[in-house]
Amino acid sequence: MYGRESELALRMVMDHLLFVECQPEALAEQQRVWKERGAWSSTGVAGVFRDLIPERYCEYGIASVYAEFAHSRGWLNPDRVLDHDEYALLQGAVRQWAEQDRVWTDVVNEFGTPSVLFGGRNPYFGKTLGYLTENPEEPMVSFHLWNGSAPGAEPSWPPEHEEPLLLAVRFGTGPFRQTLTFTPEGHRRLPVA
Repeated sequence: MYGRESELALRMVMDHLLFVECQPEALAEQQRVWKERGAWSSTGVAGVFRDLIPERYCEYGIASVYAEFAHSRGWLNPDRVLDHDEYALLQGAVRQWAEQDRVWTDVVNEFGTPSVLFGGRNPYFGKTLGYLTENPEEPMVSFHLWNGSAPGAEPSWPPEHEEPLLLAVRFGTGPFRQTLTFTPEGHRRLPVA
């Protein structure tokens, strides 16, 4: 909804919620953790995603990172939570599963309805599908889907694909780049430095 300014809007919402909880320093502490993990740059989470995912996609990935923080605070109200067995199966299979090119319907057919949808249901736009459990200490598994023009090309309408392509799956608490598993399409679409 906020387009390129989505991170600023998310930060403002988080600041207000933390003020109400009398913990205004919590977001700065989270940003320090993100920076240590390589998920924060001088331009926020957006700057990190711009180095990894085509730019017109970034807002959905940004939202998924902030959603992890919201989940840890008990603010996130997911549409569905995975039970322990579903989550273990997803986590155990997803990296190998992502070694092939996939699309939106492949993700949903394999892993079910997401816990959280970042972006709309229109197949002509990118989105992120988040899968999580009730336990906020278990990392959300995020599927980053993109539907747009090739890097450097003028945007075309409608996009060249009938549904979004899976570029990467992200989960874990280690160094940010190591939490990403790129599909072959994701490797081909990596932004050129």
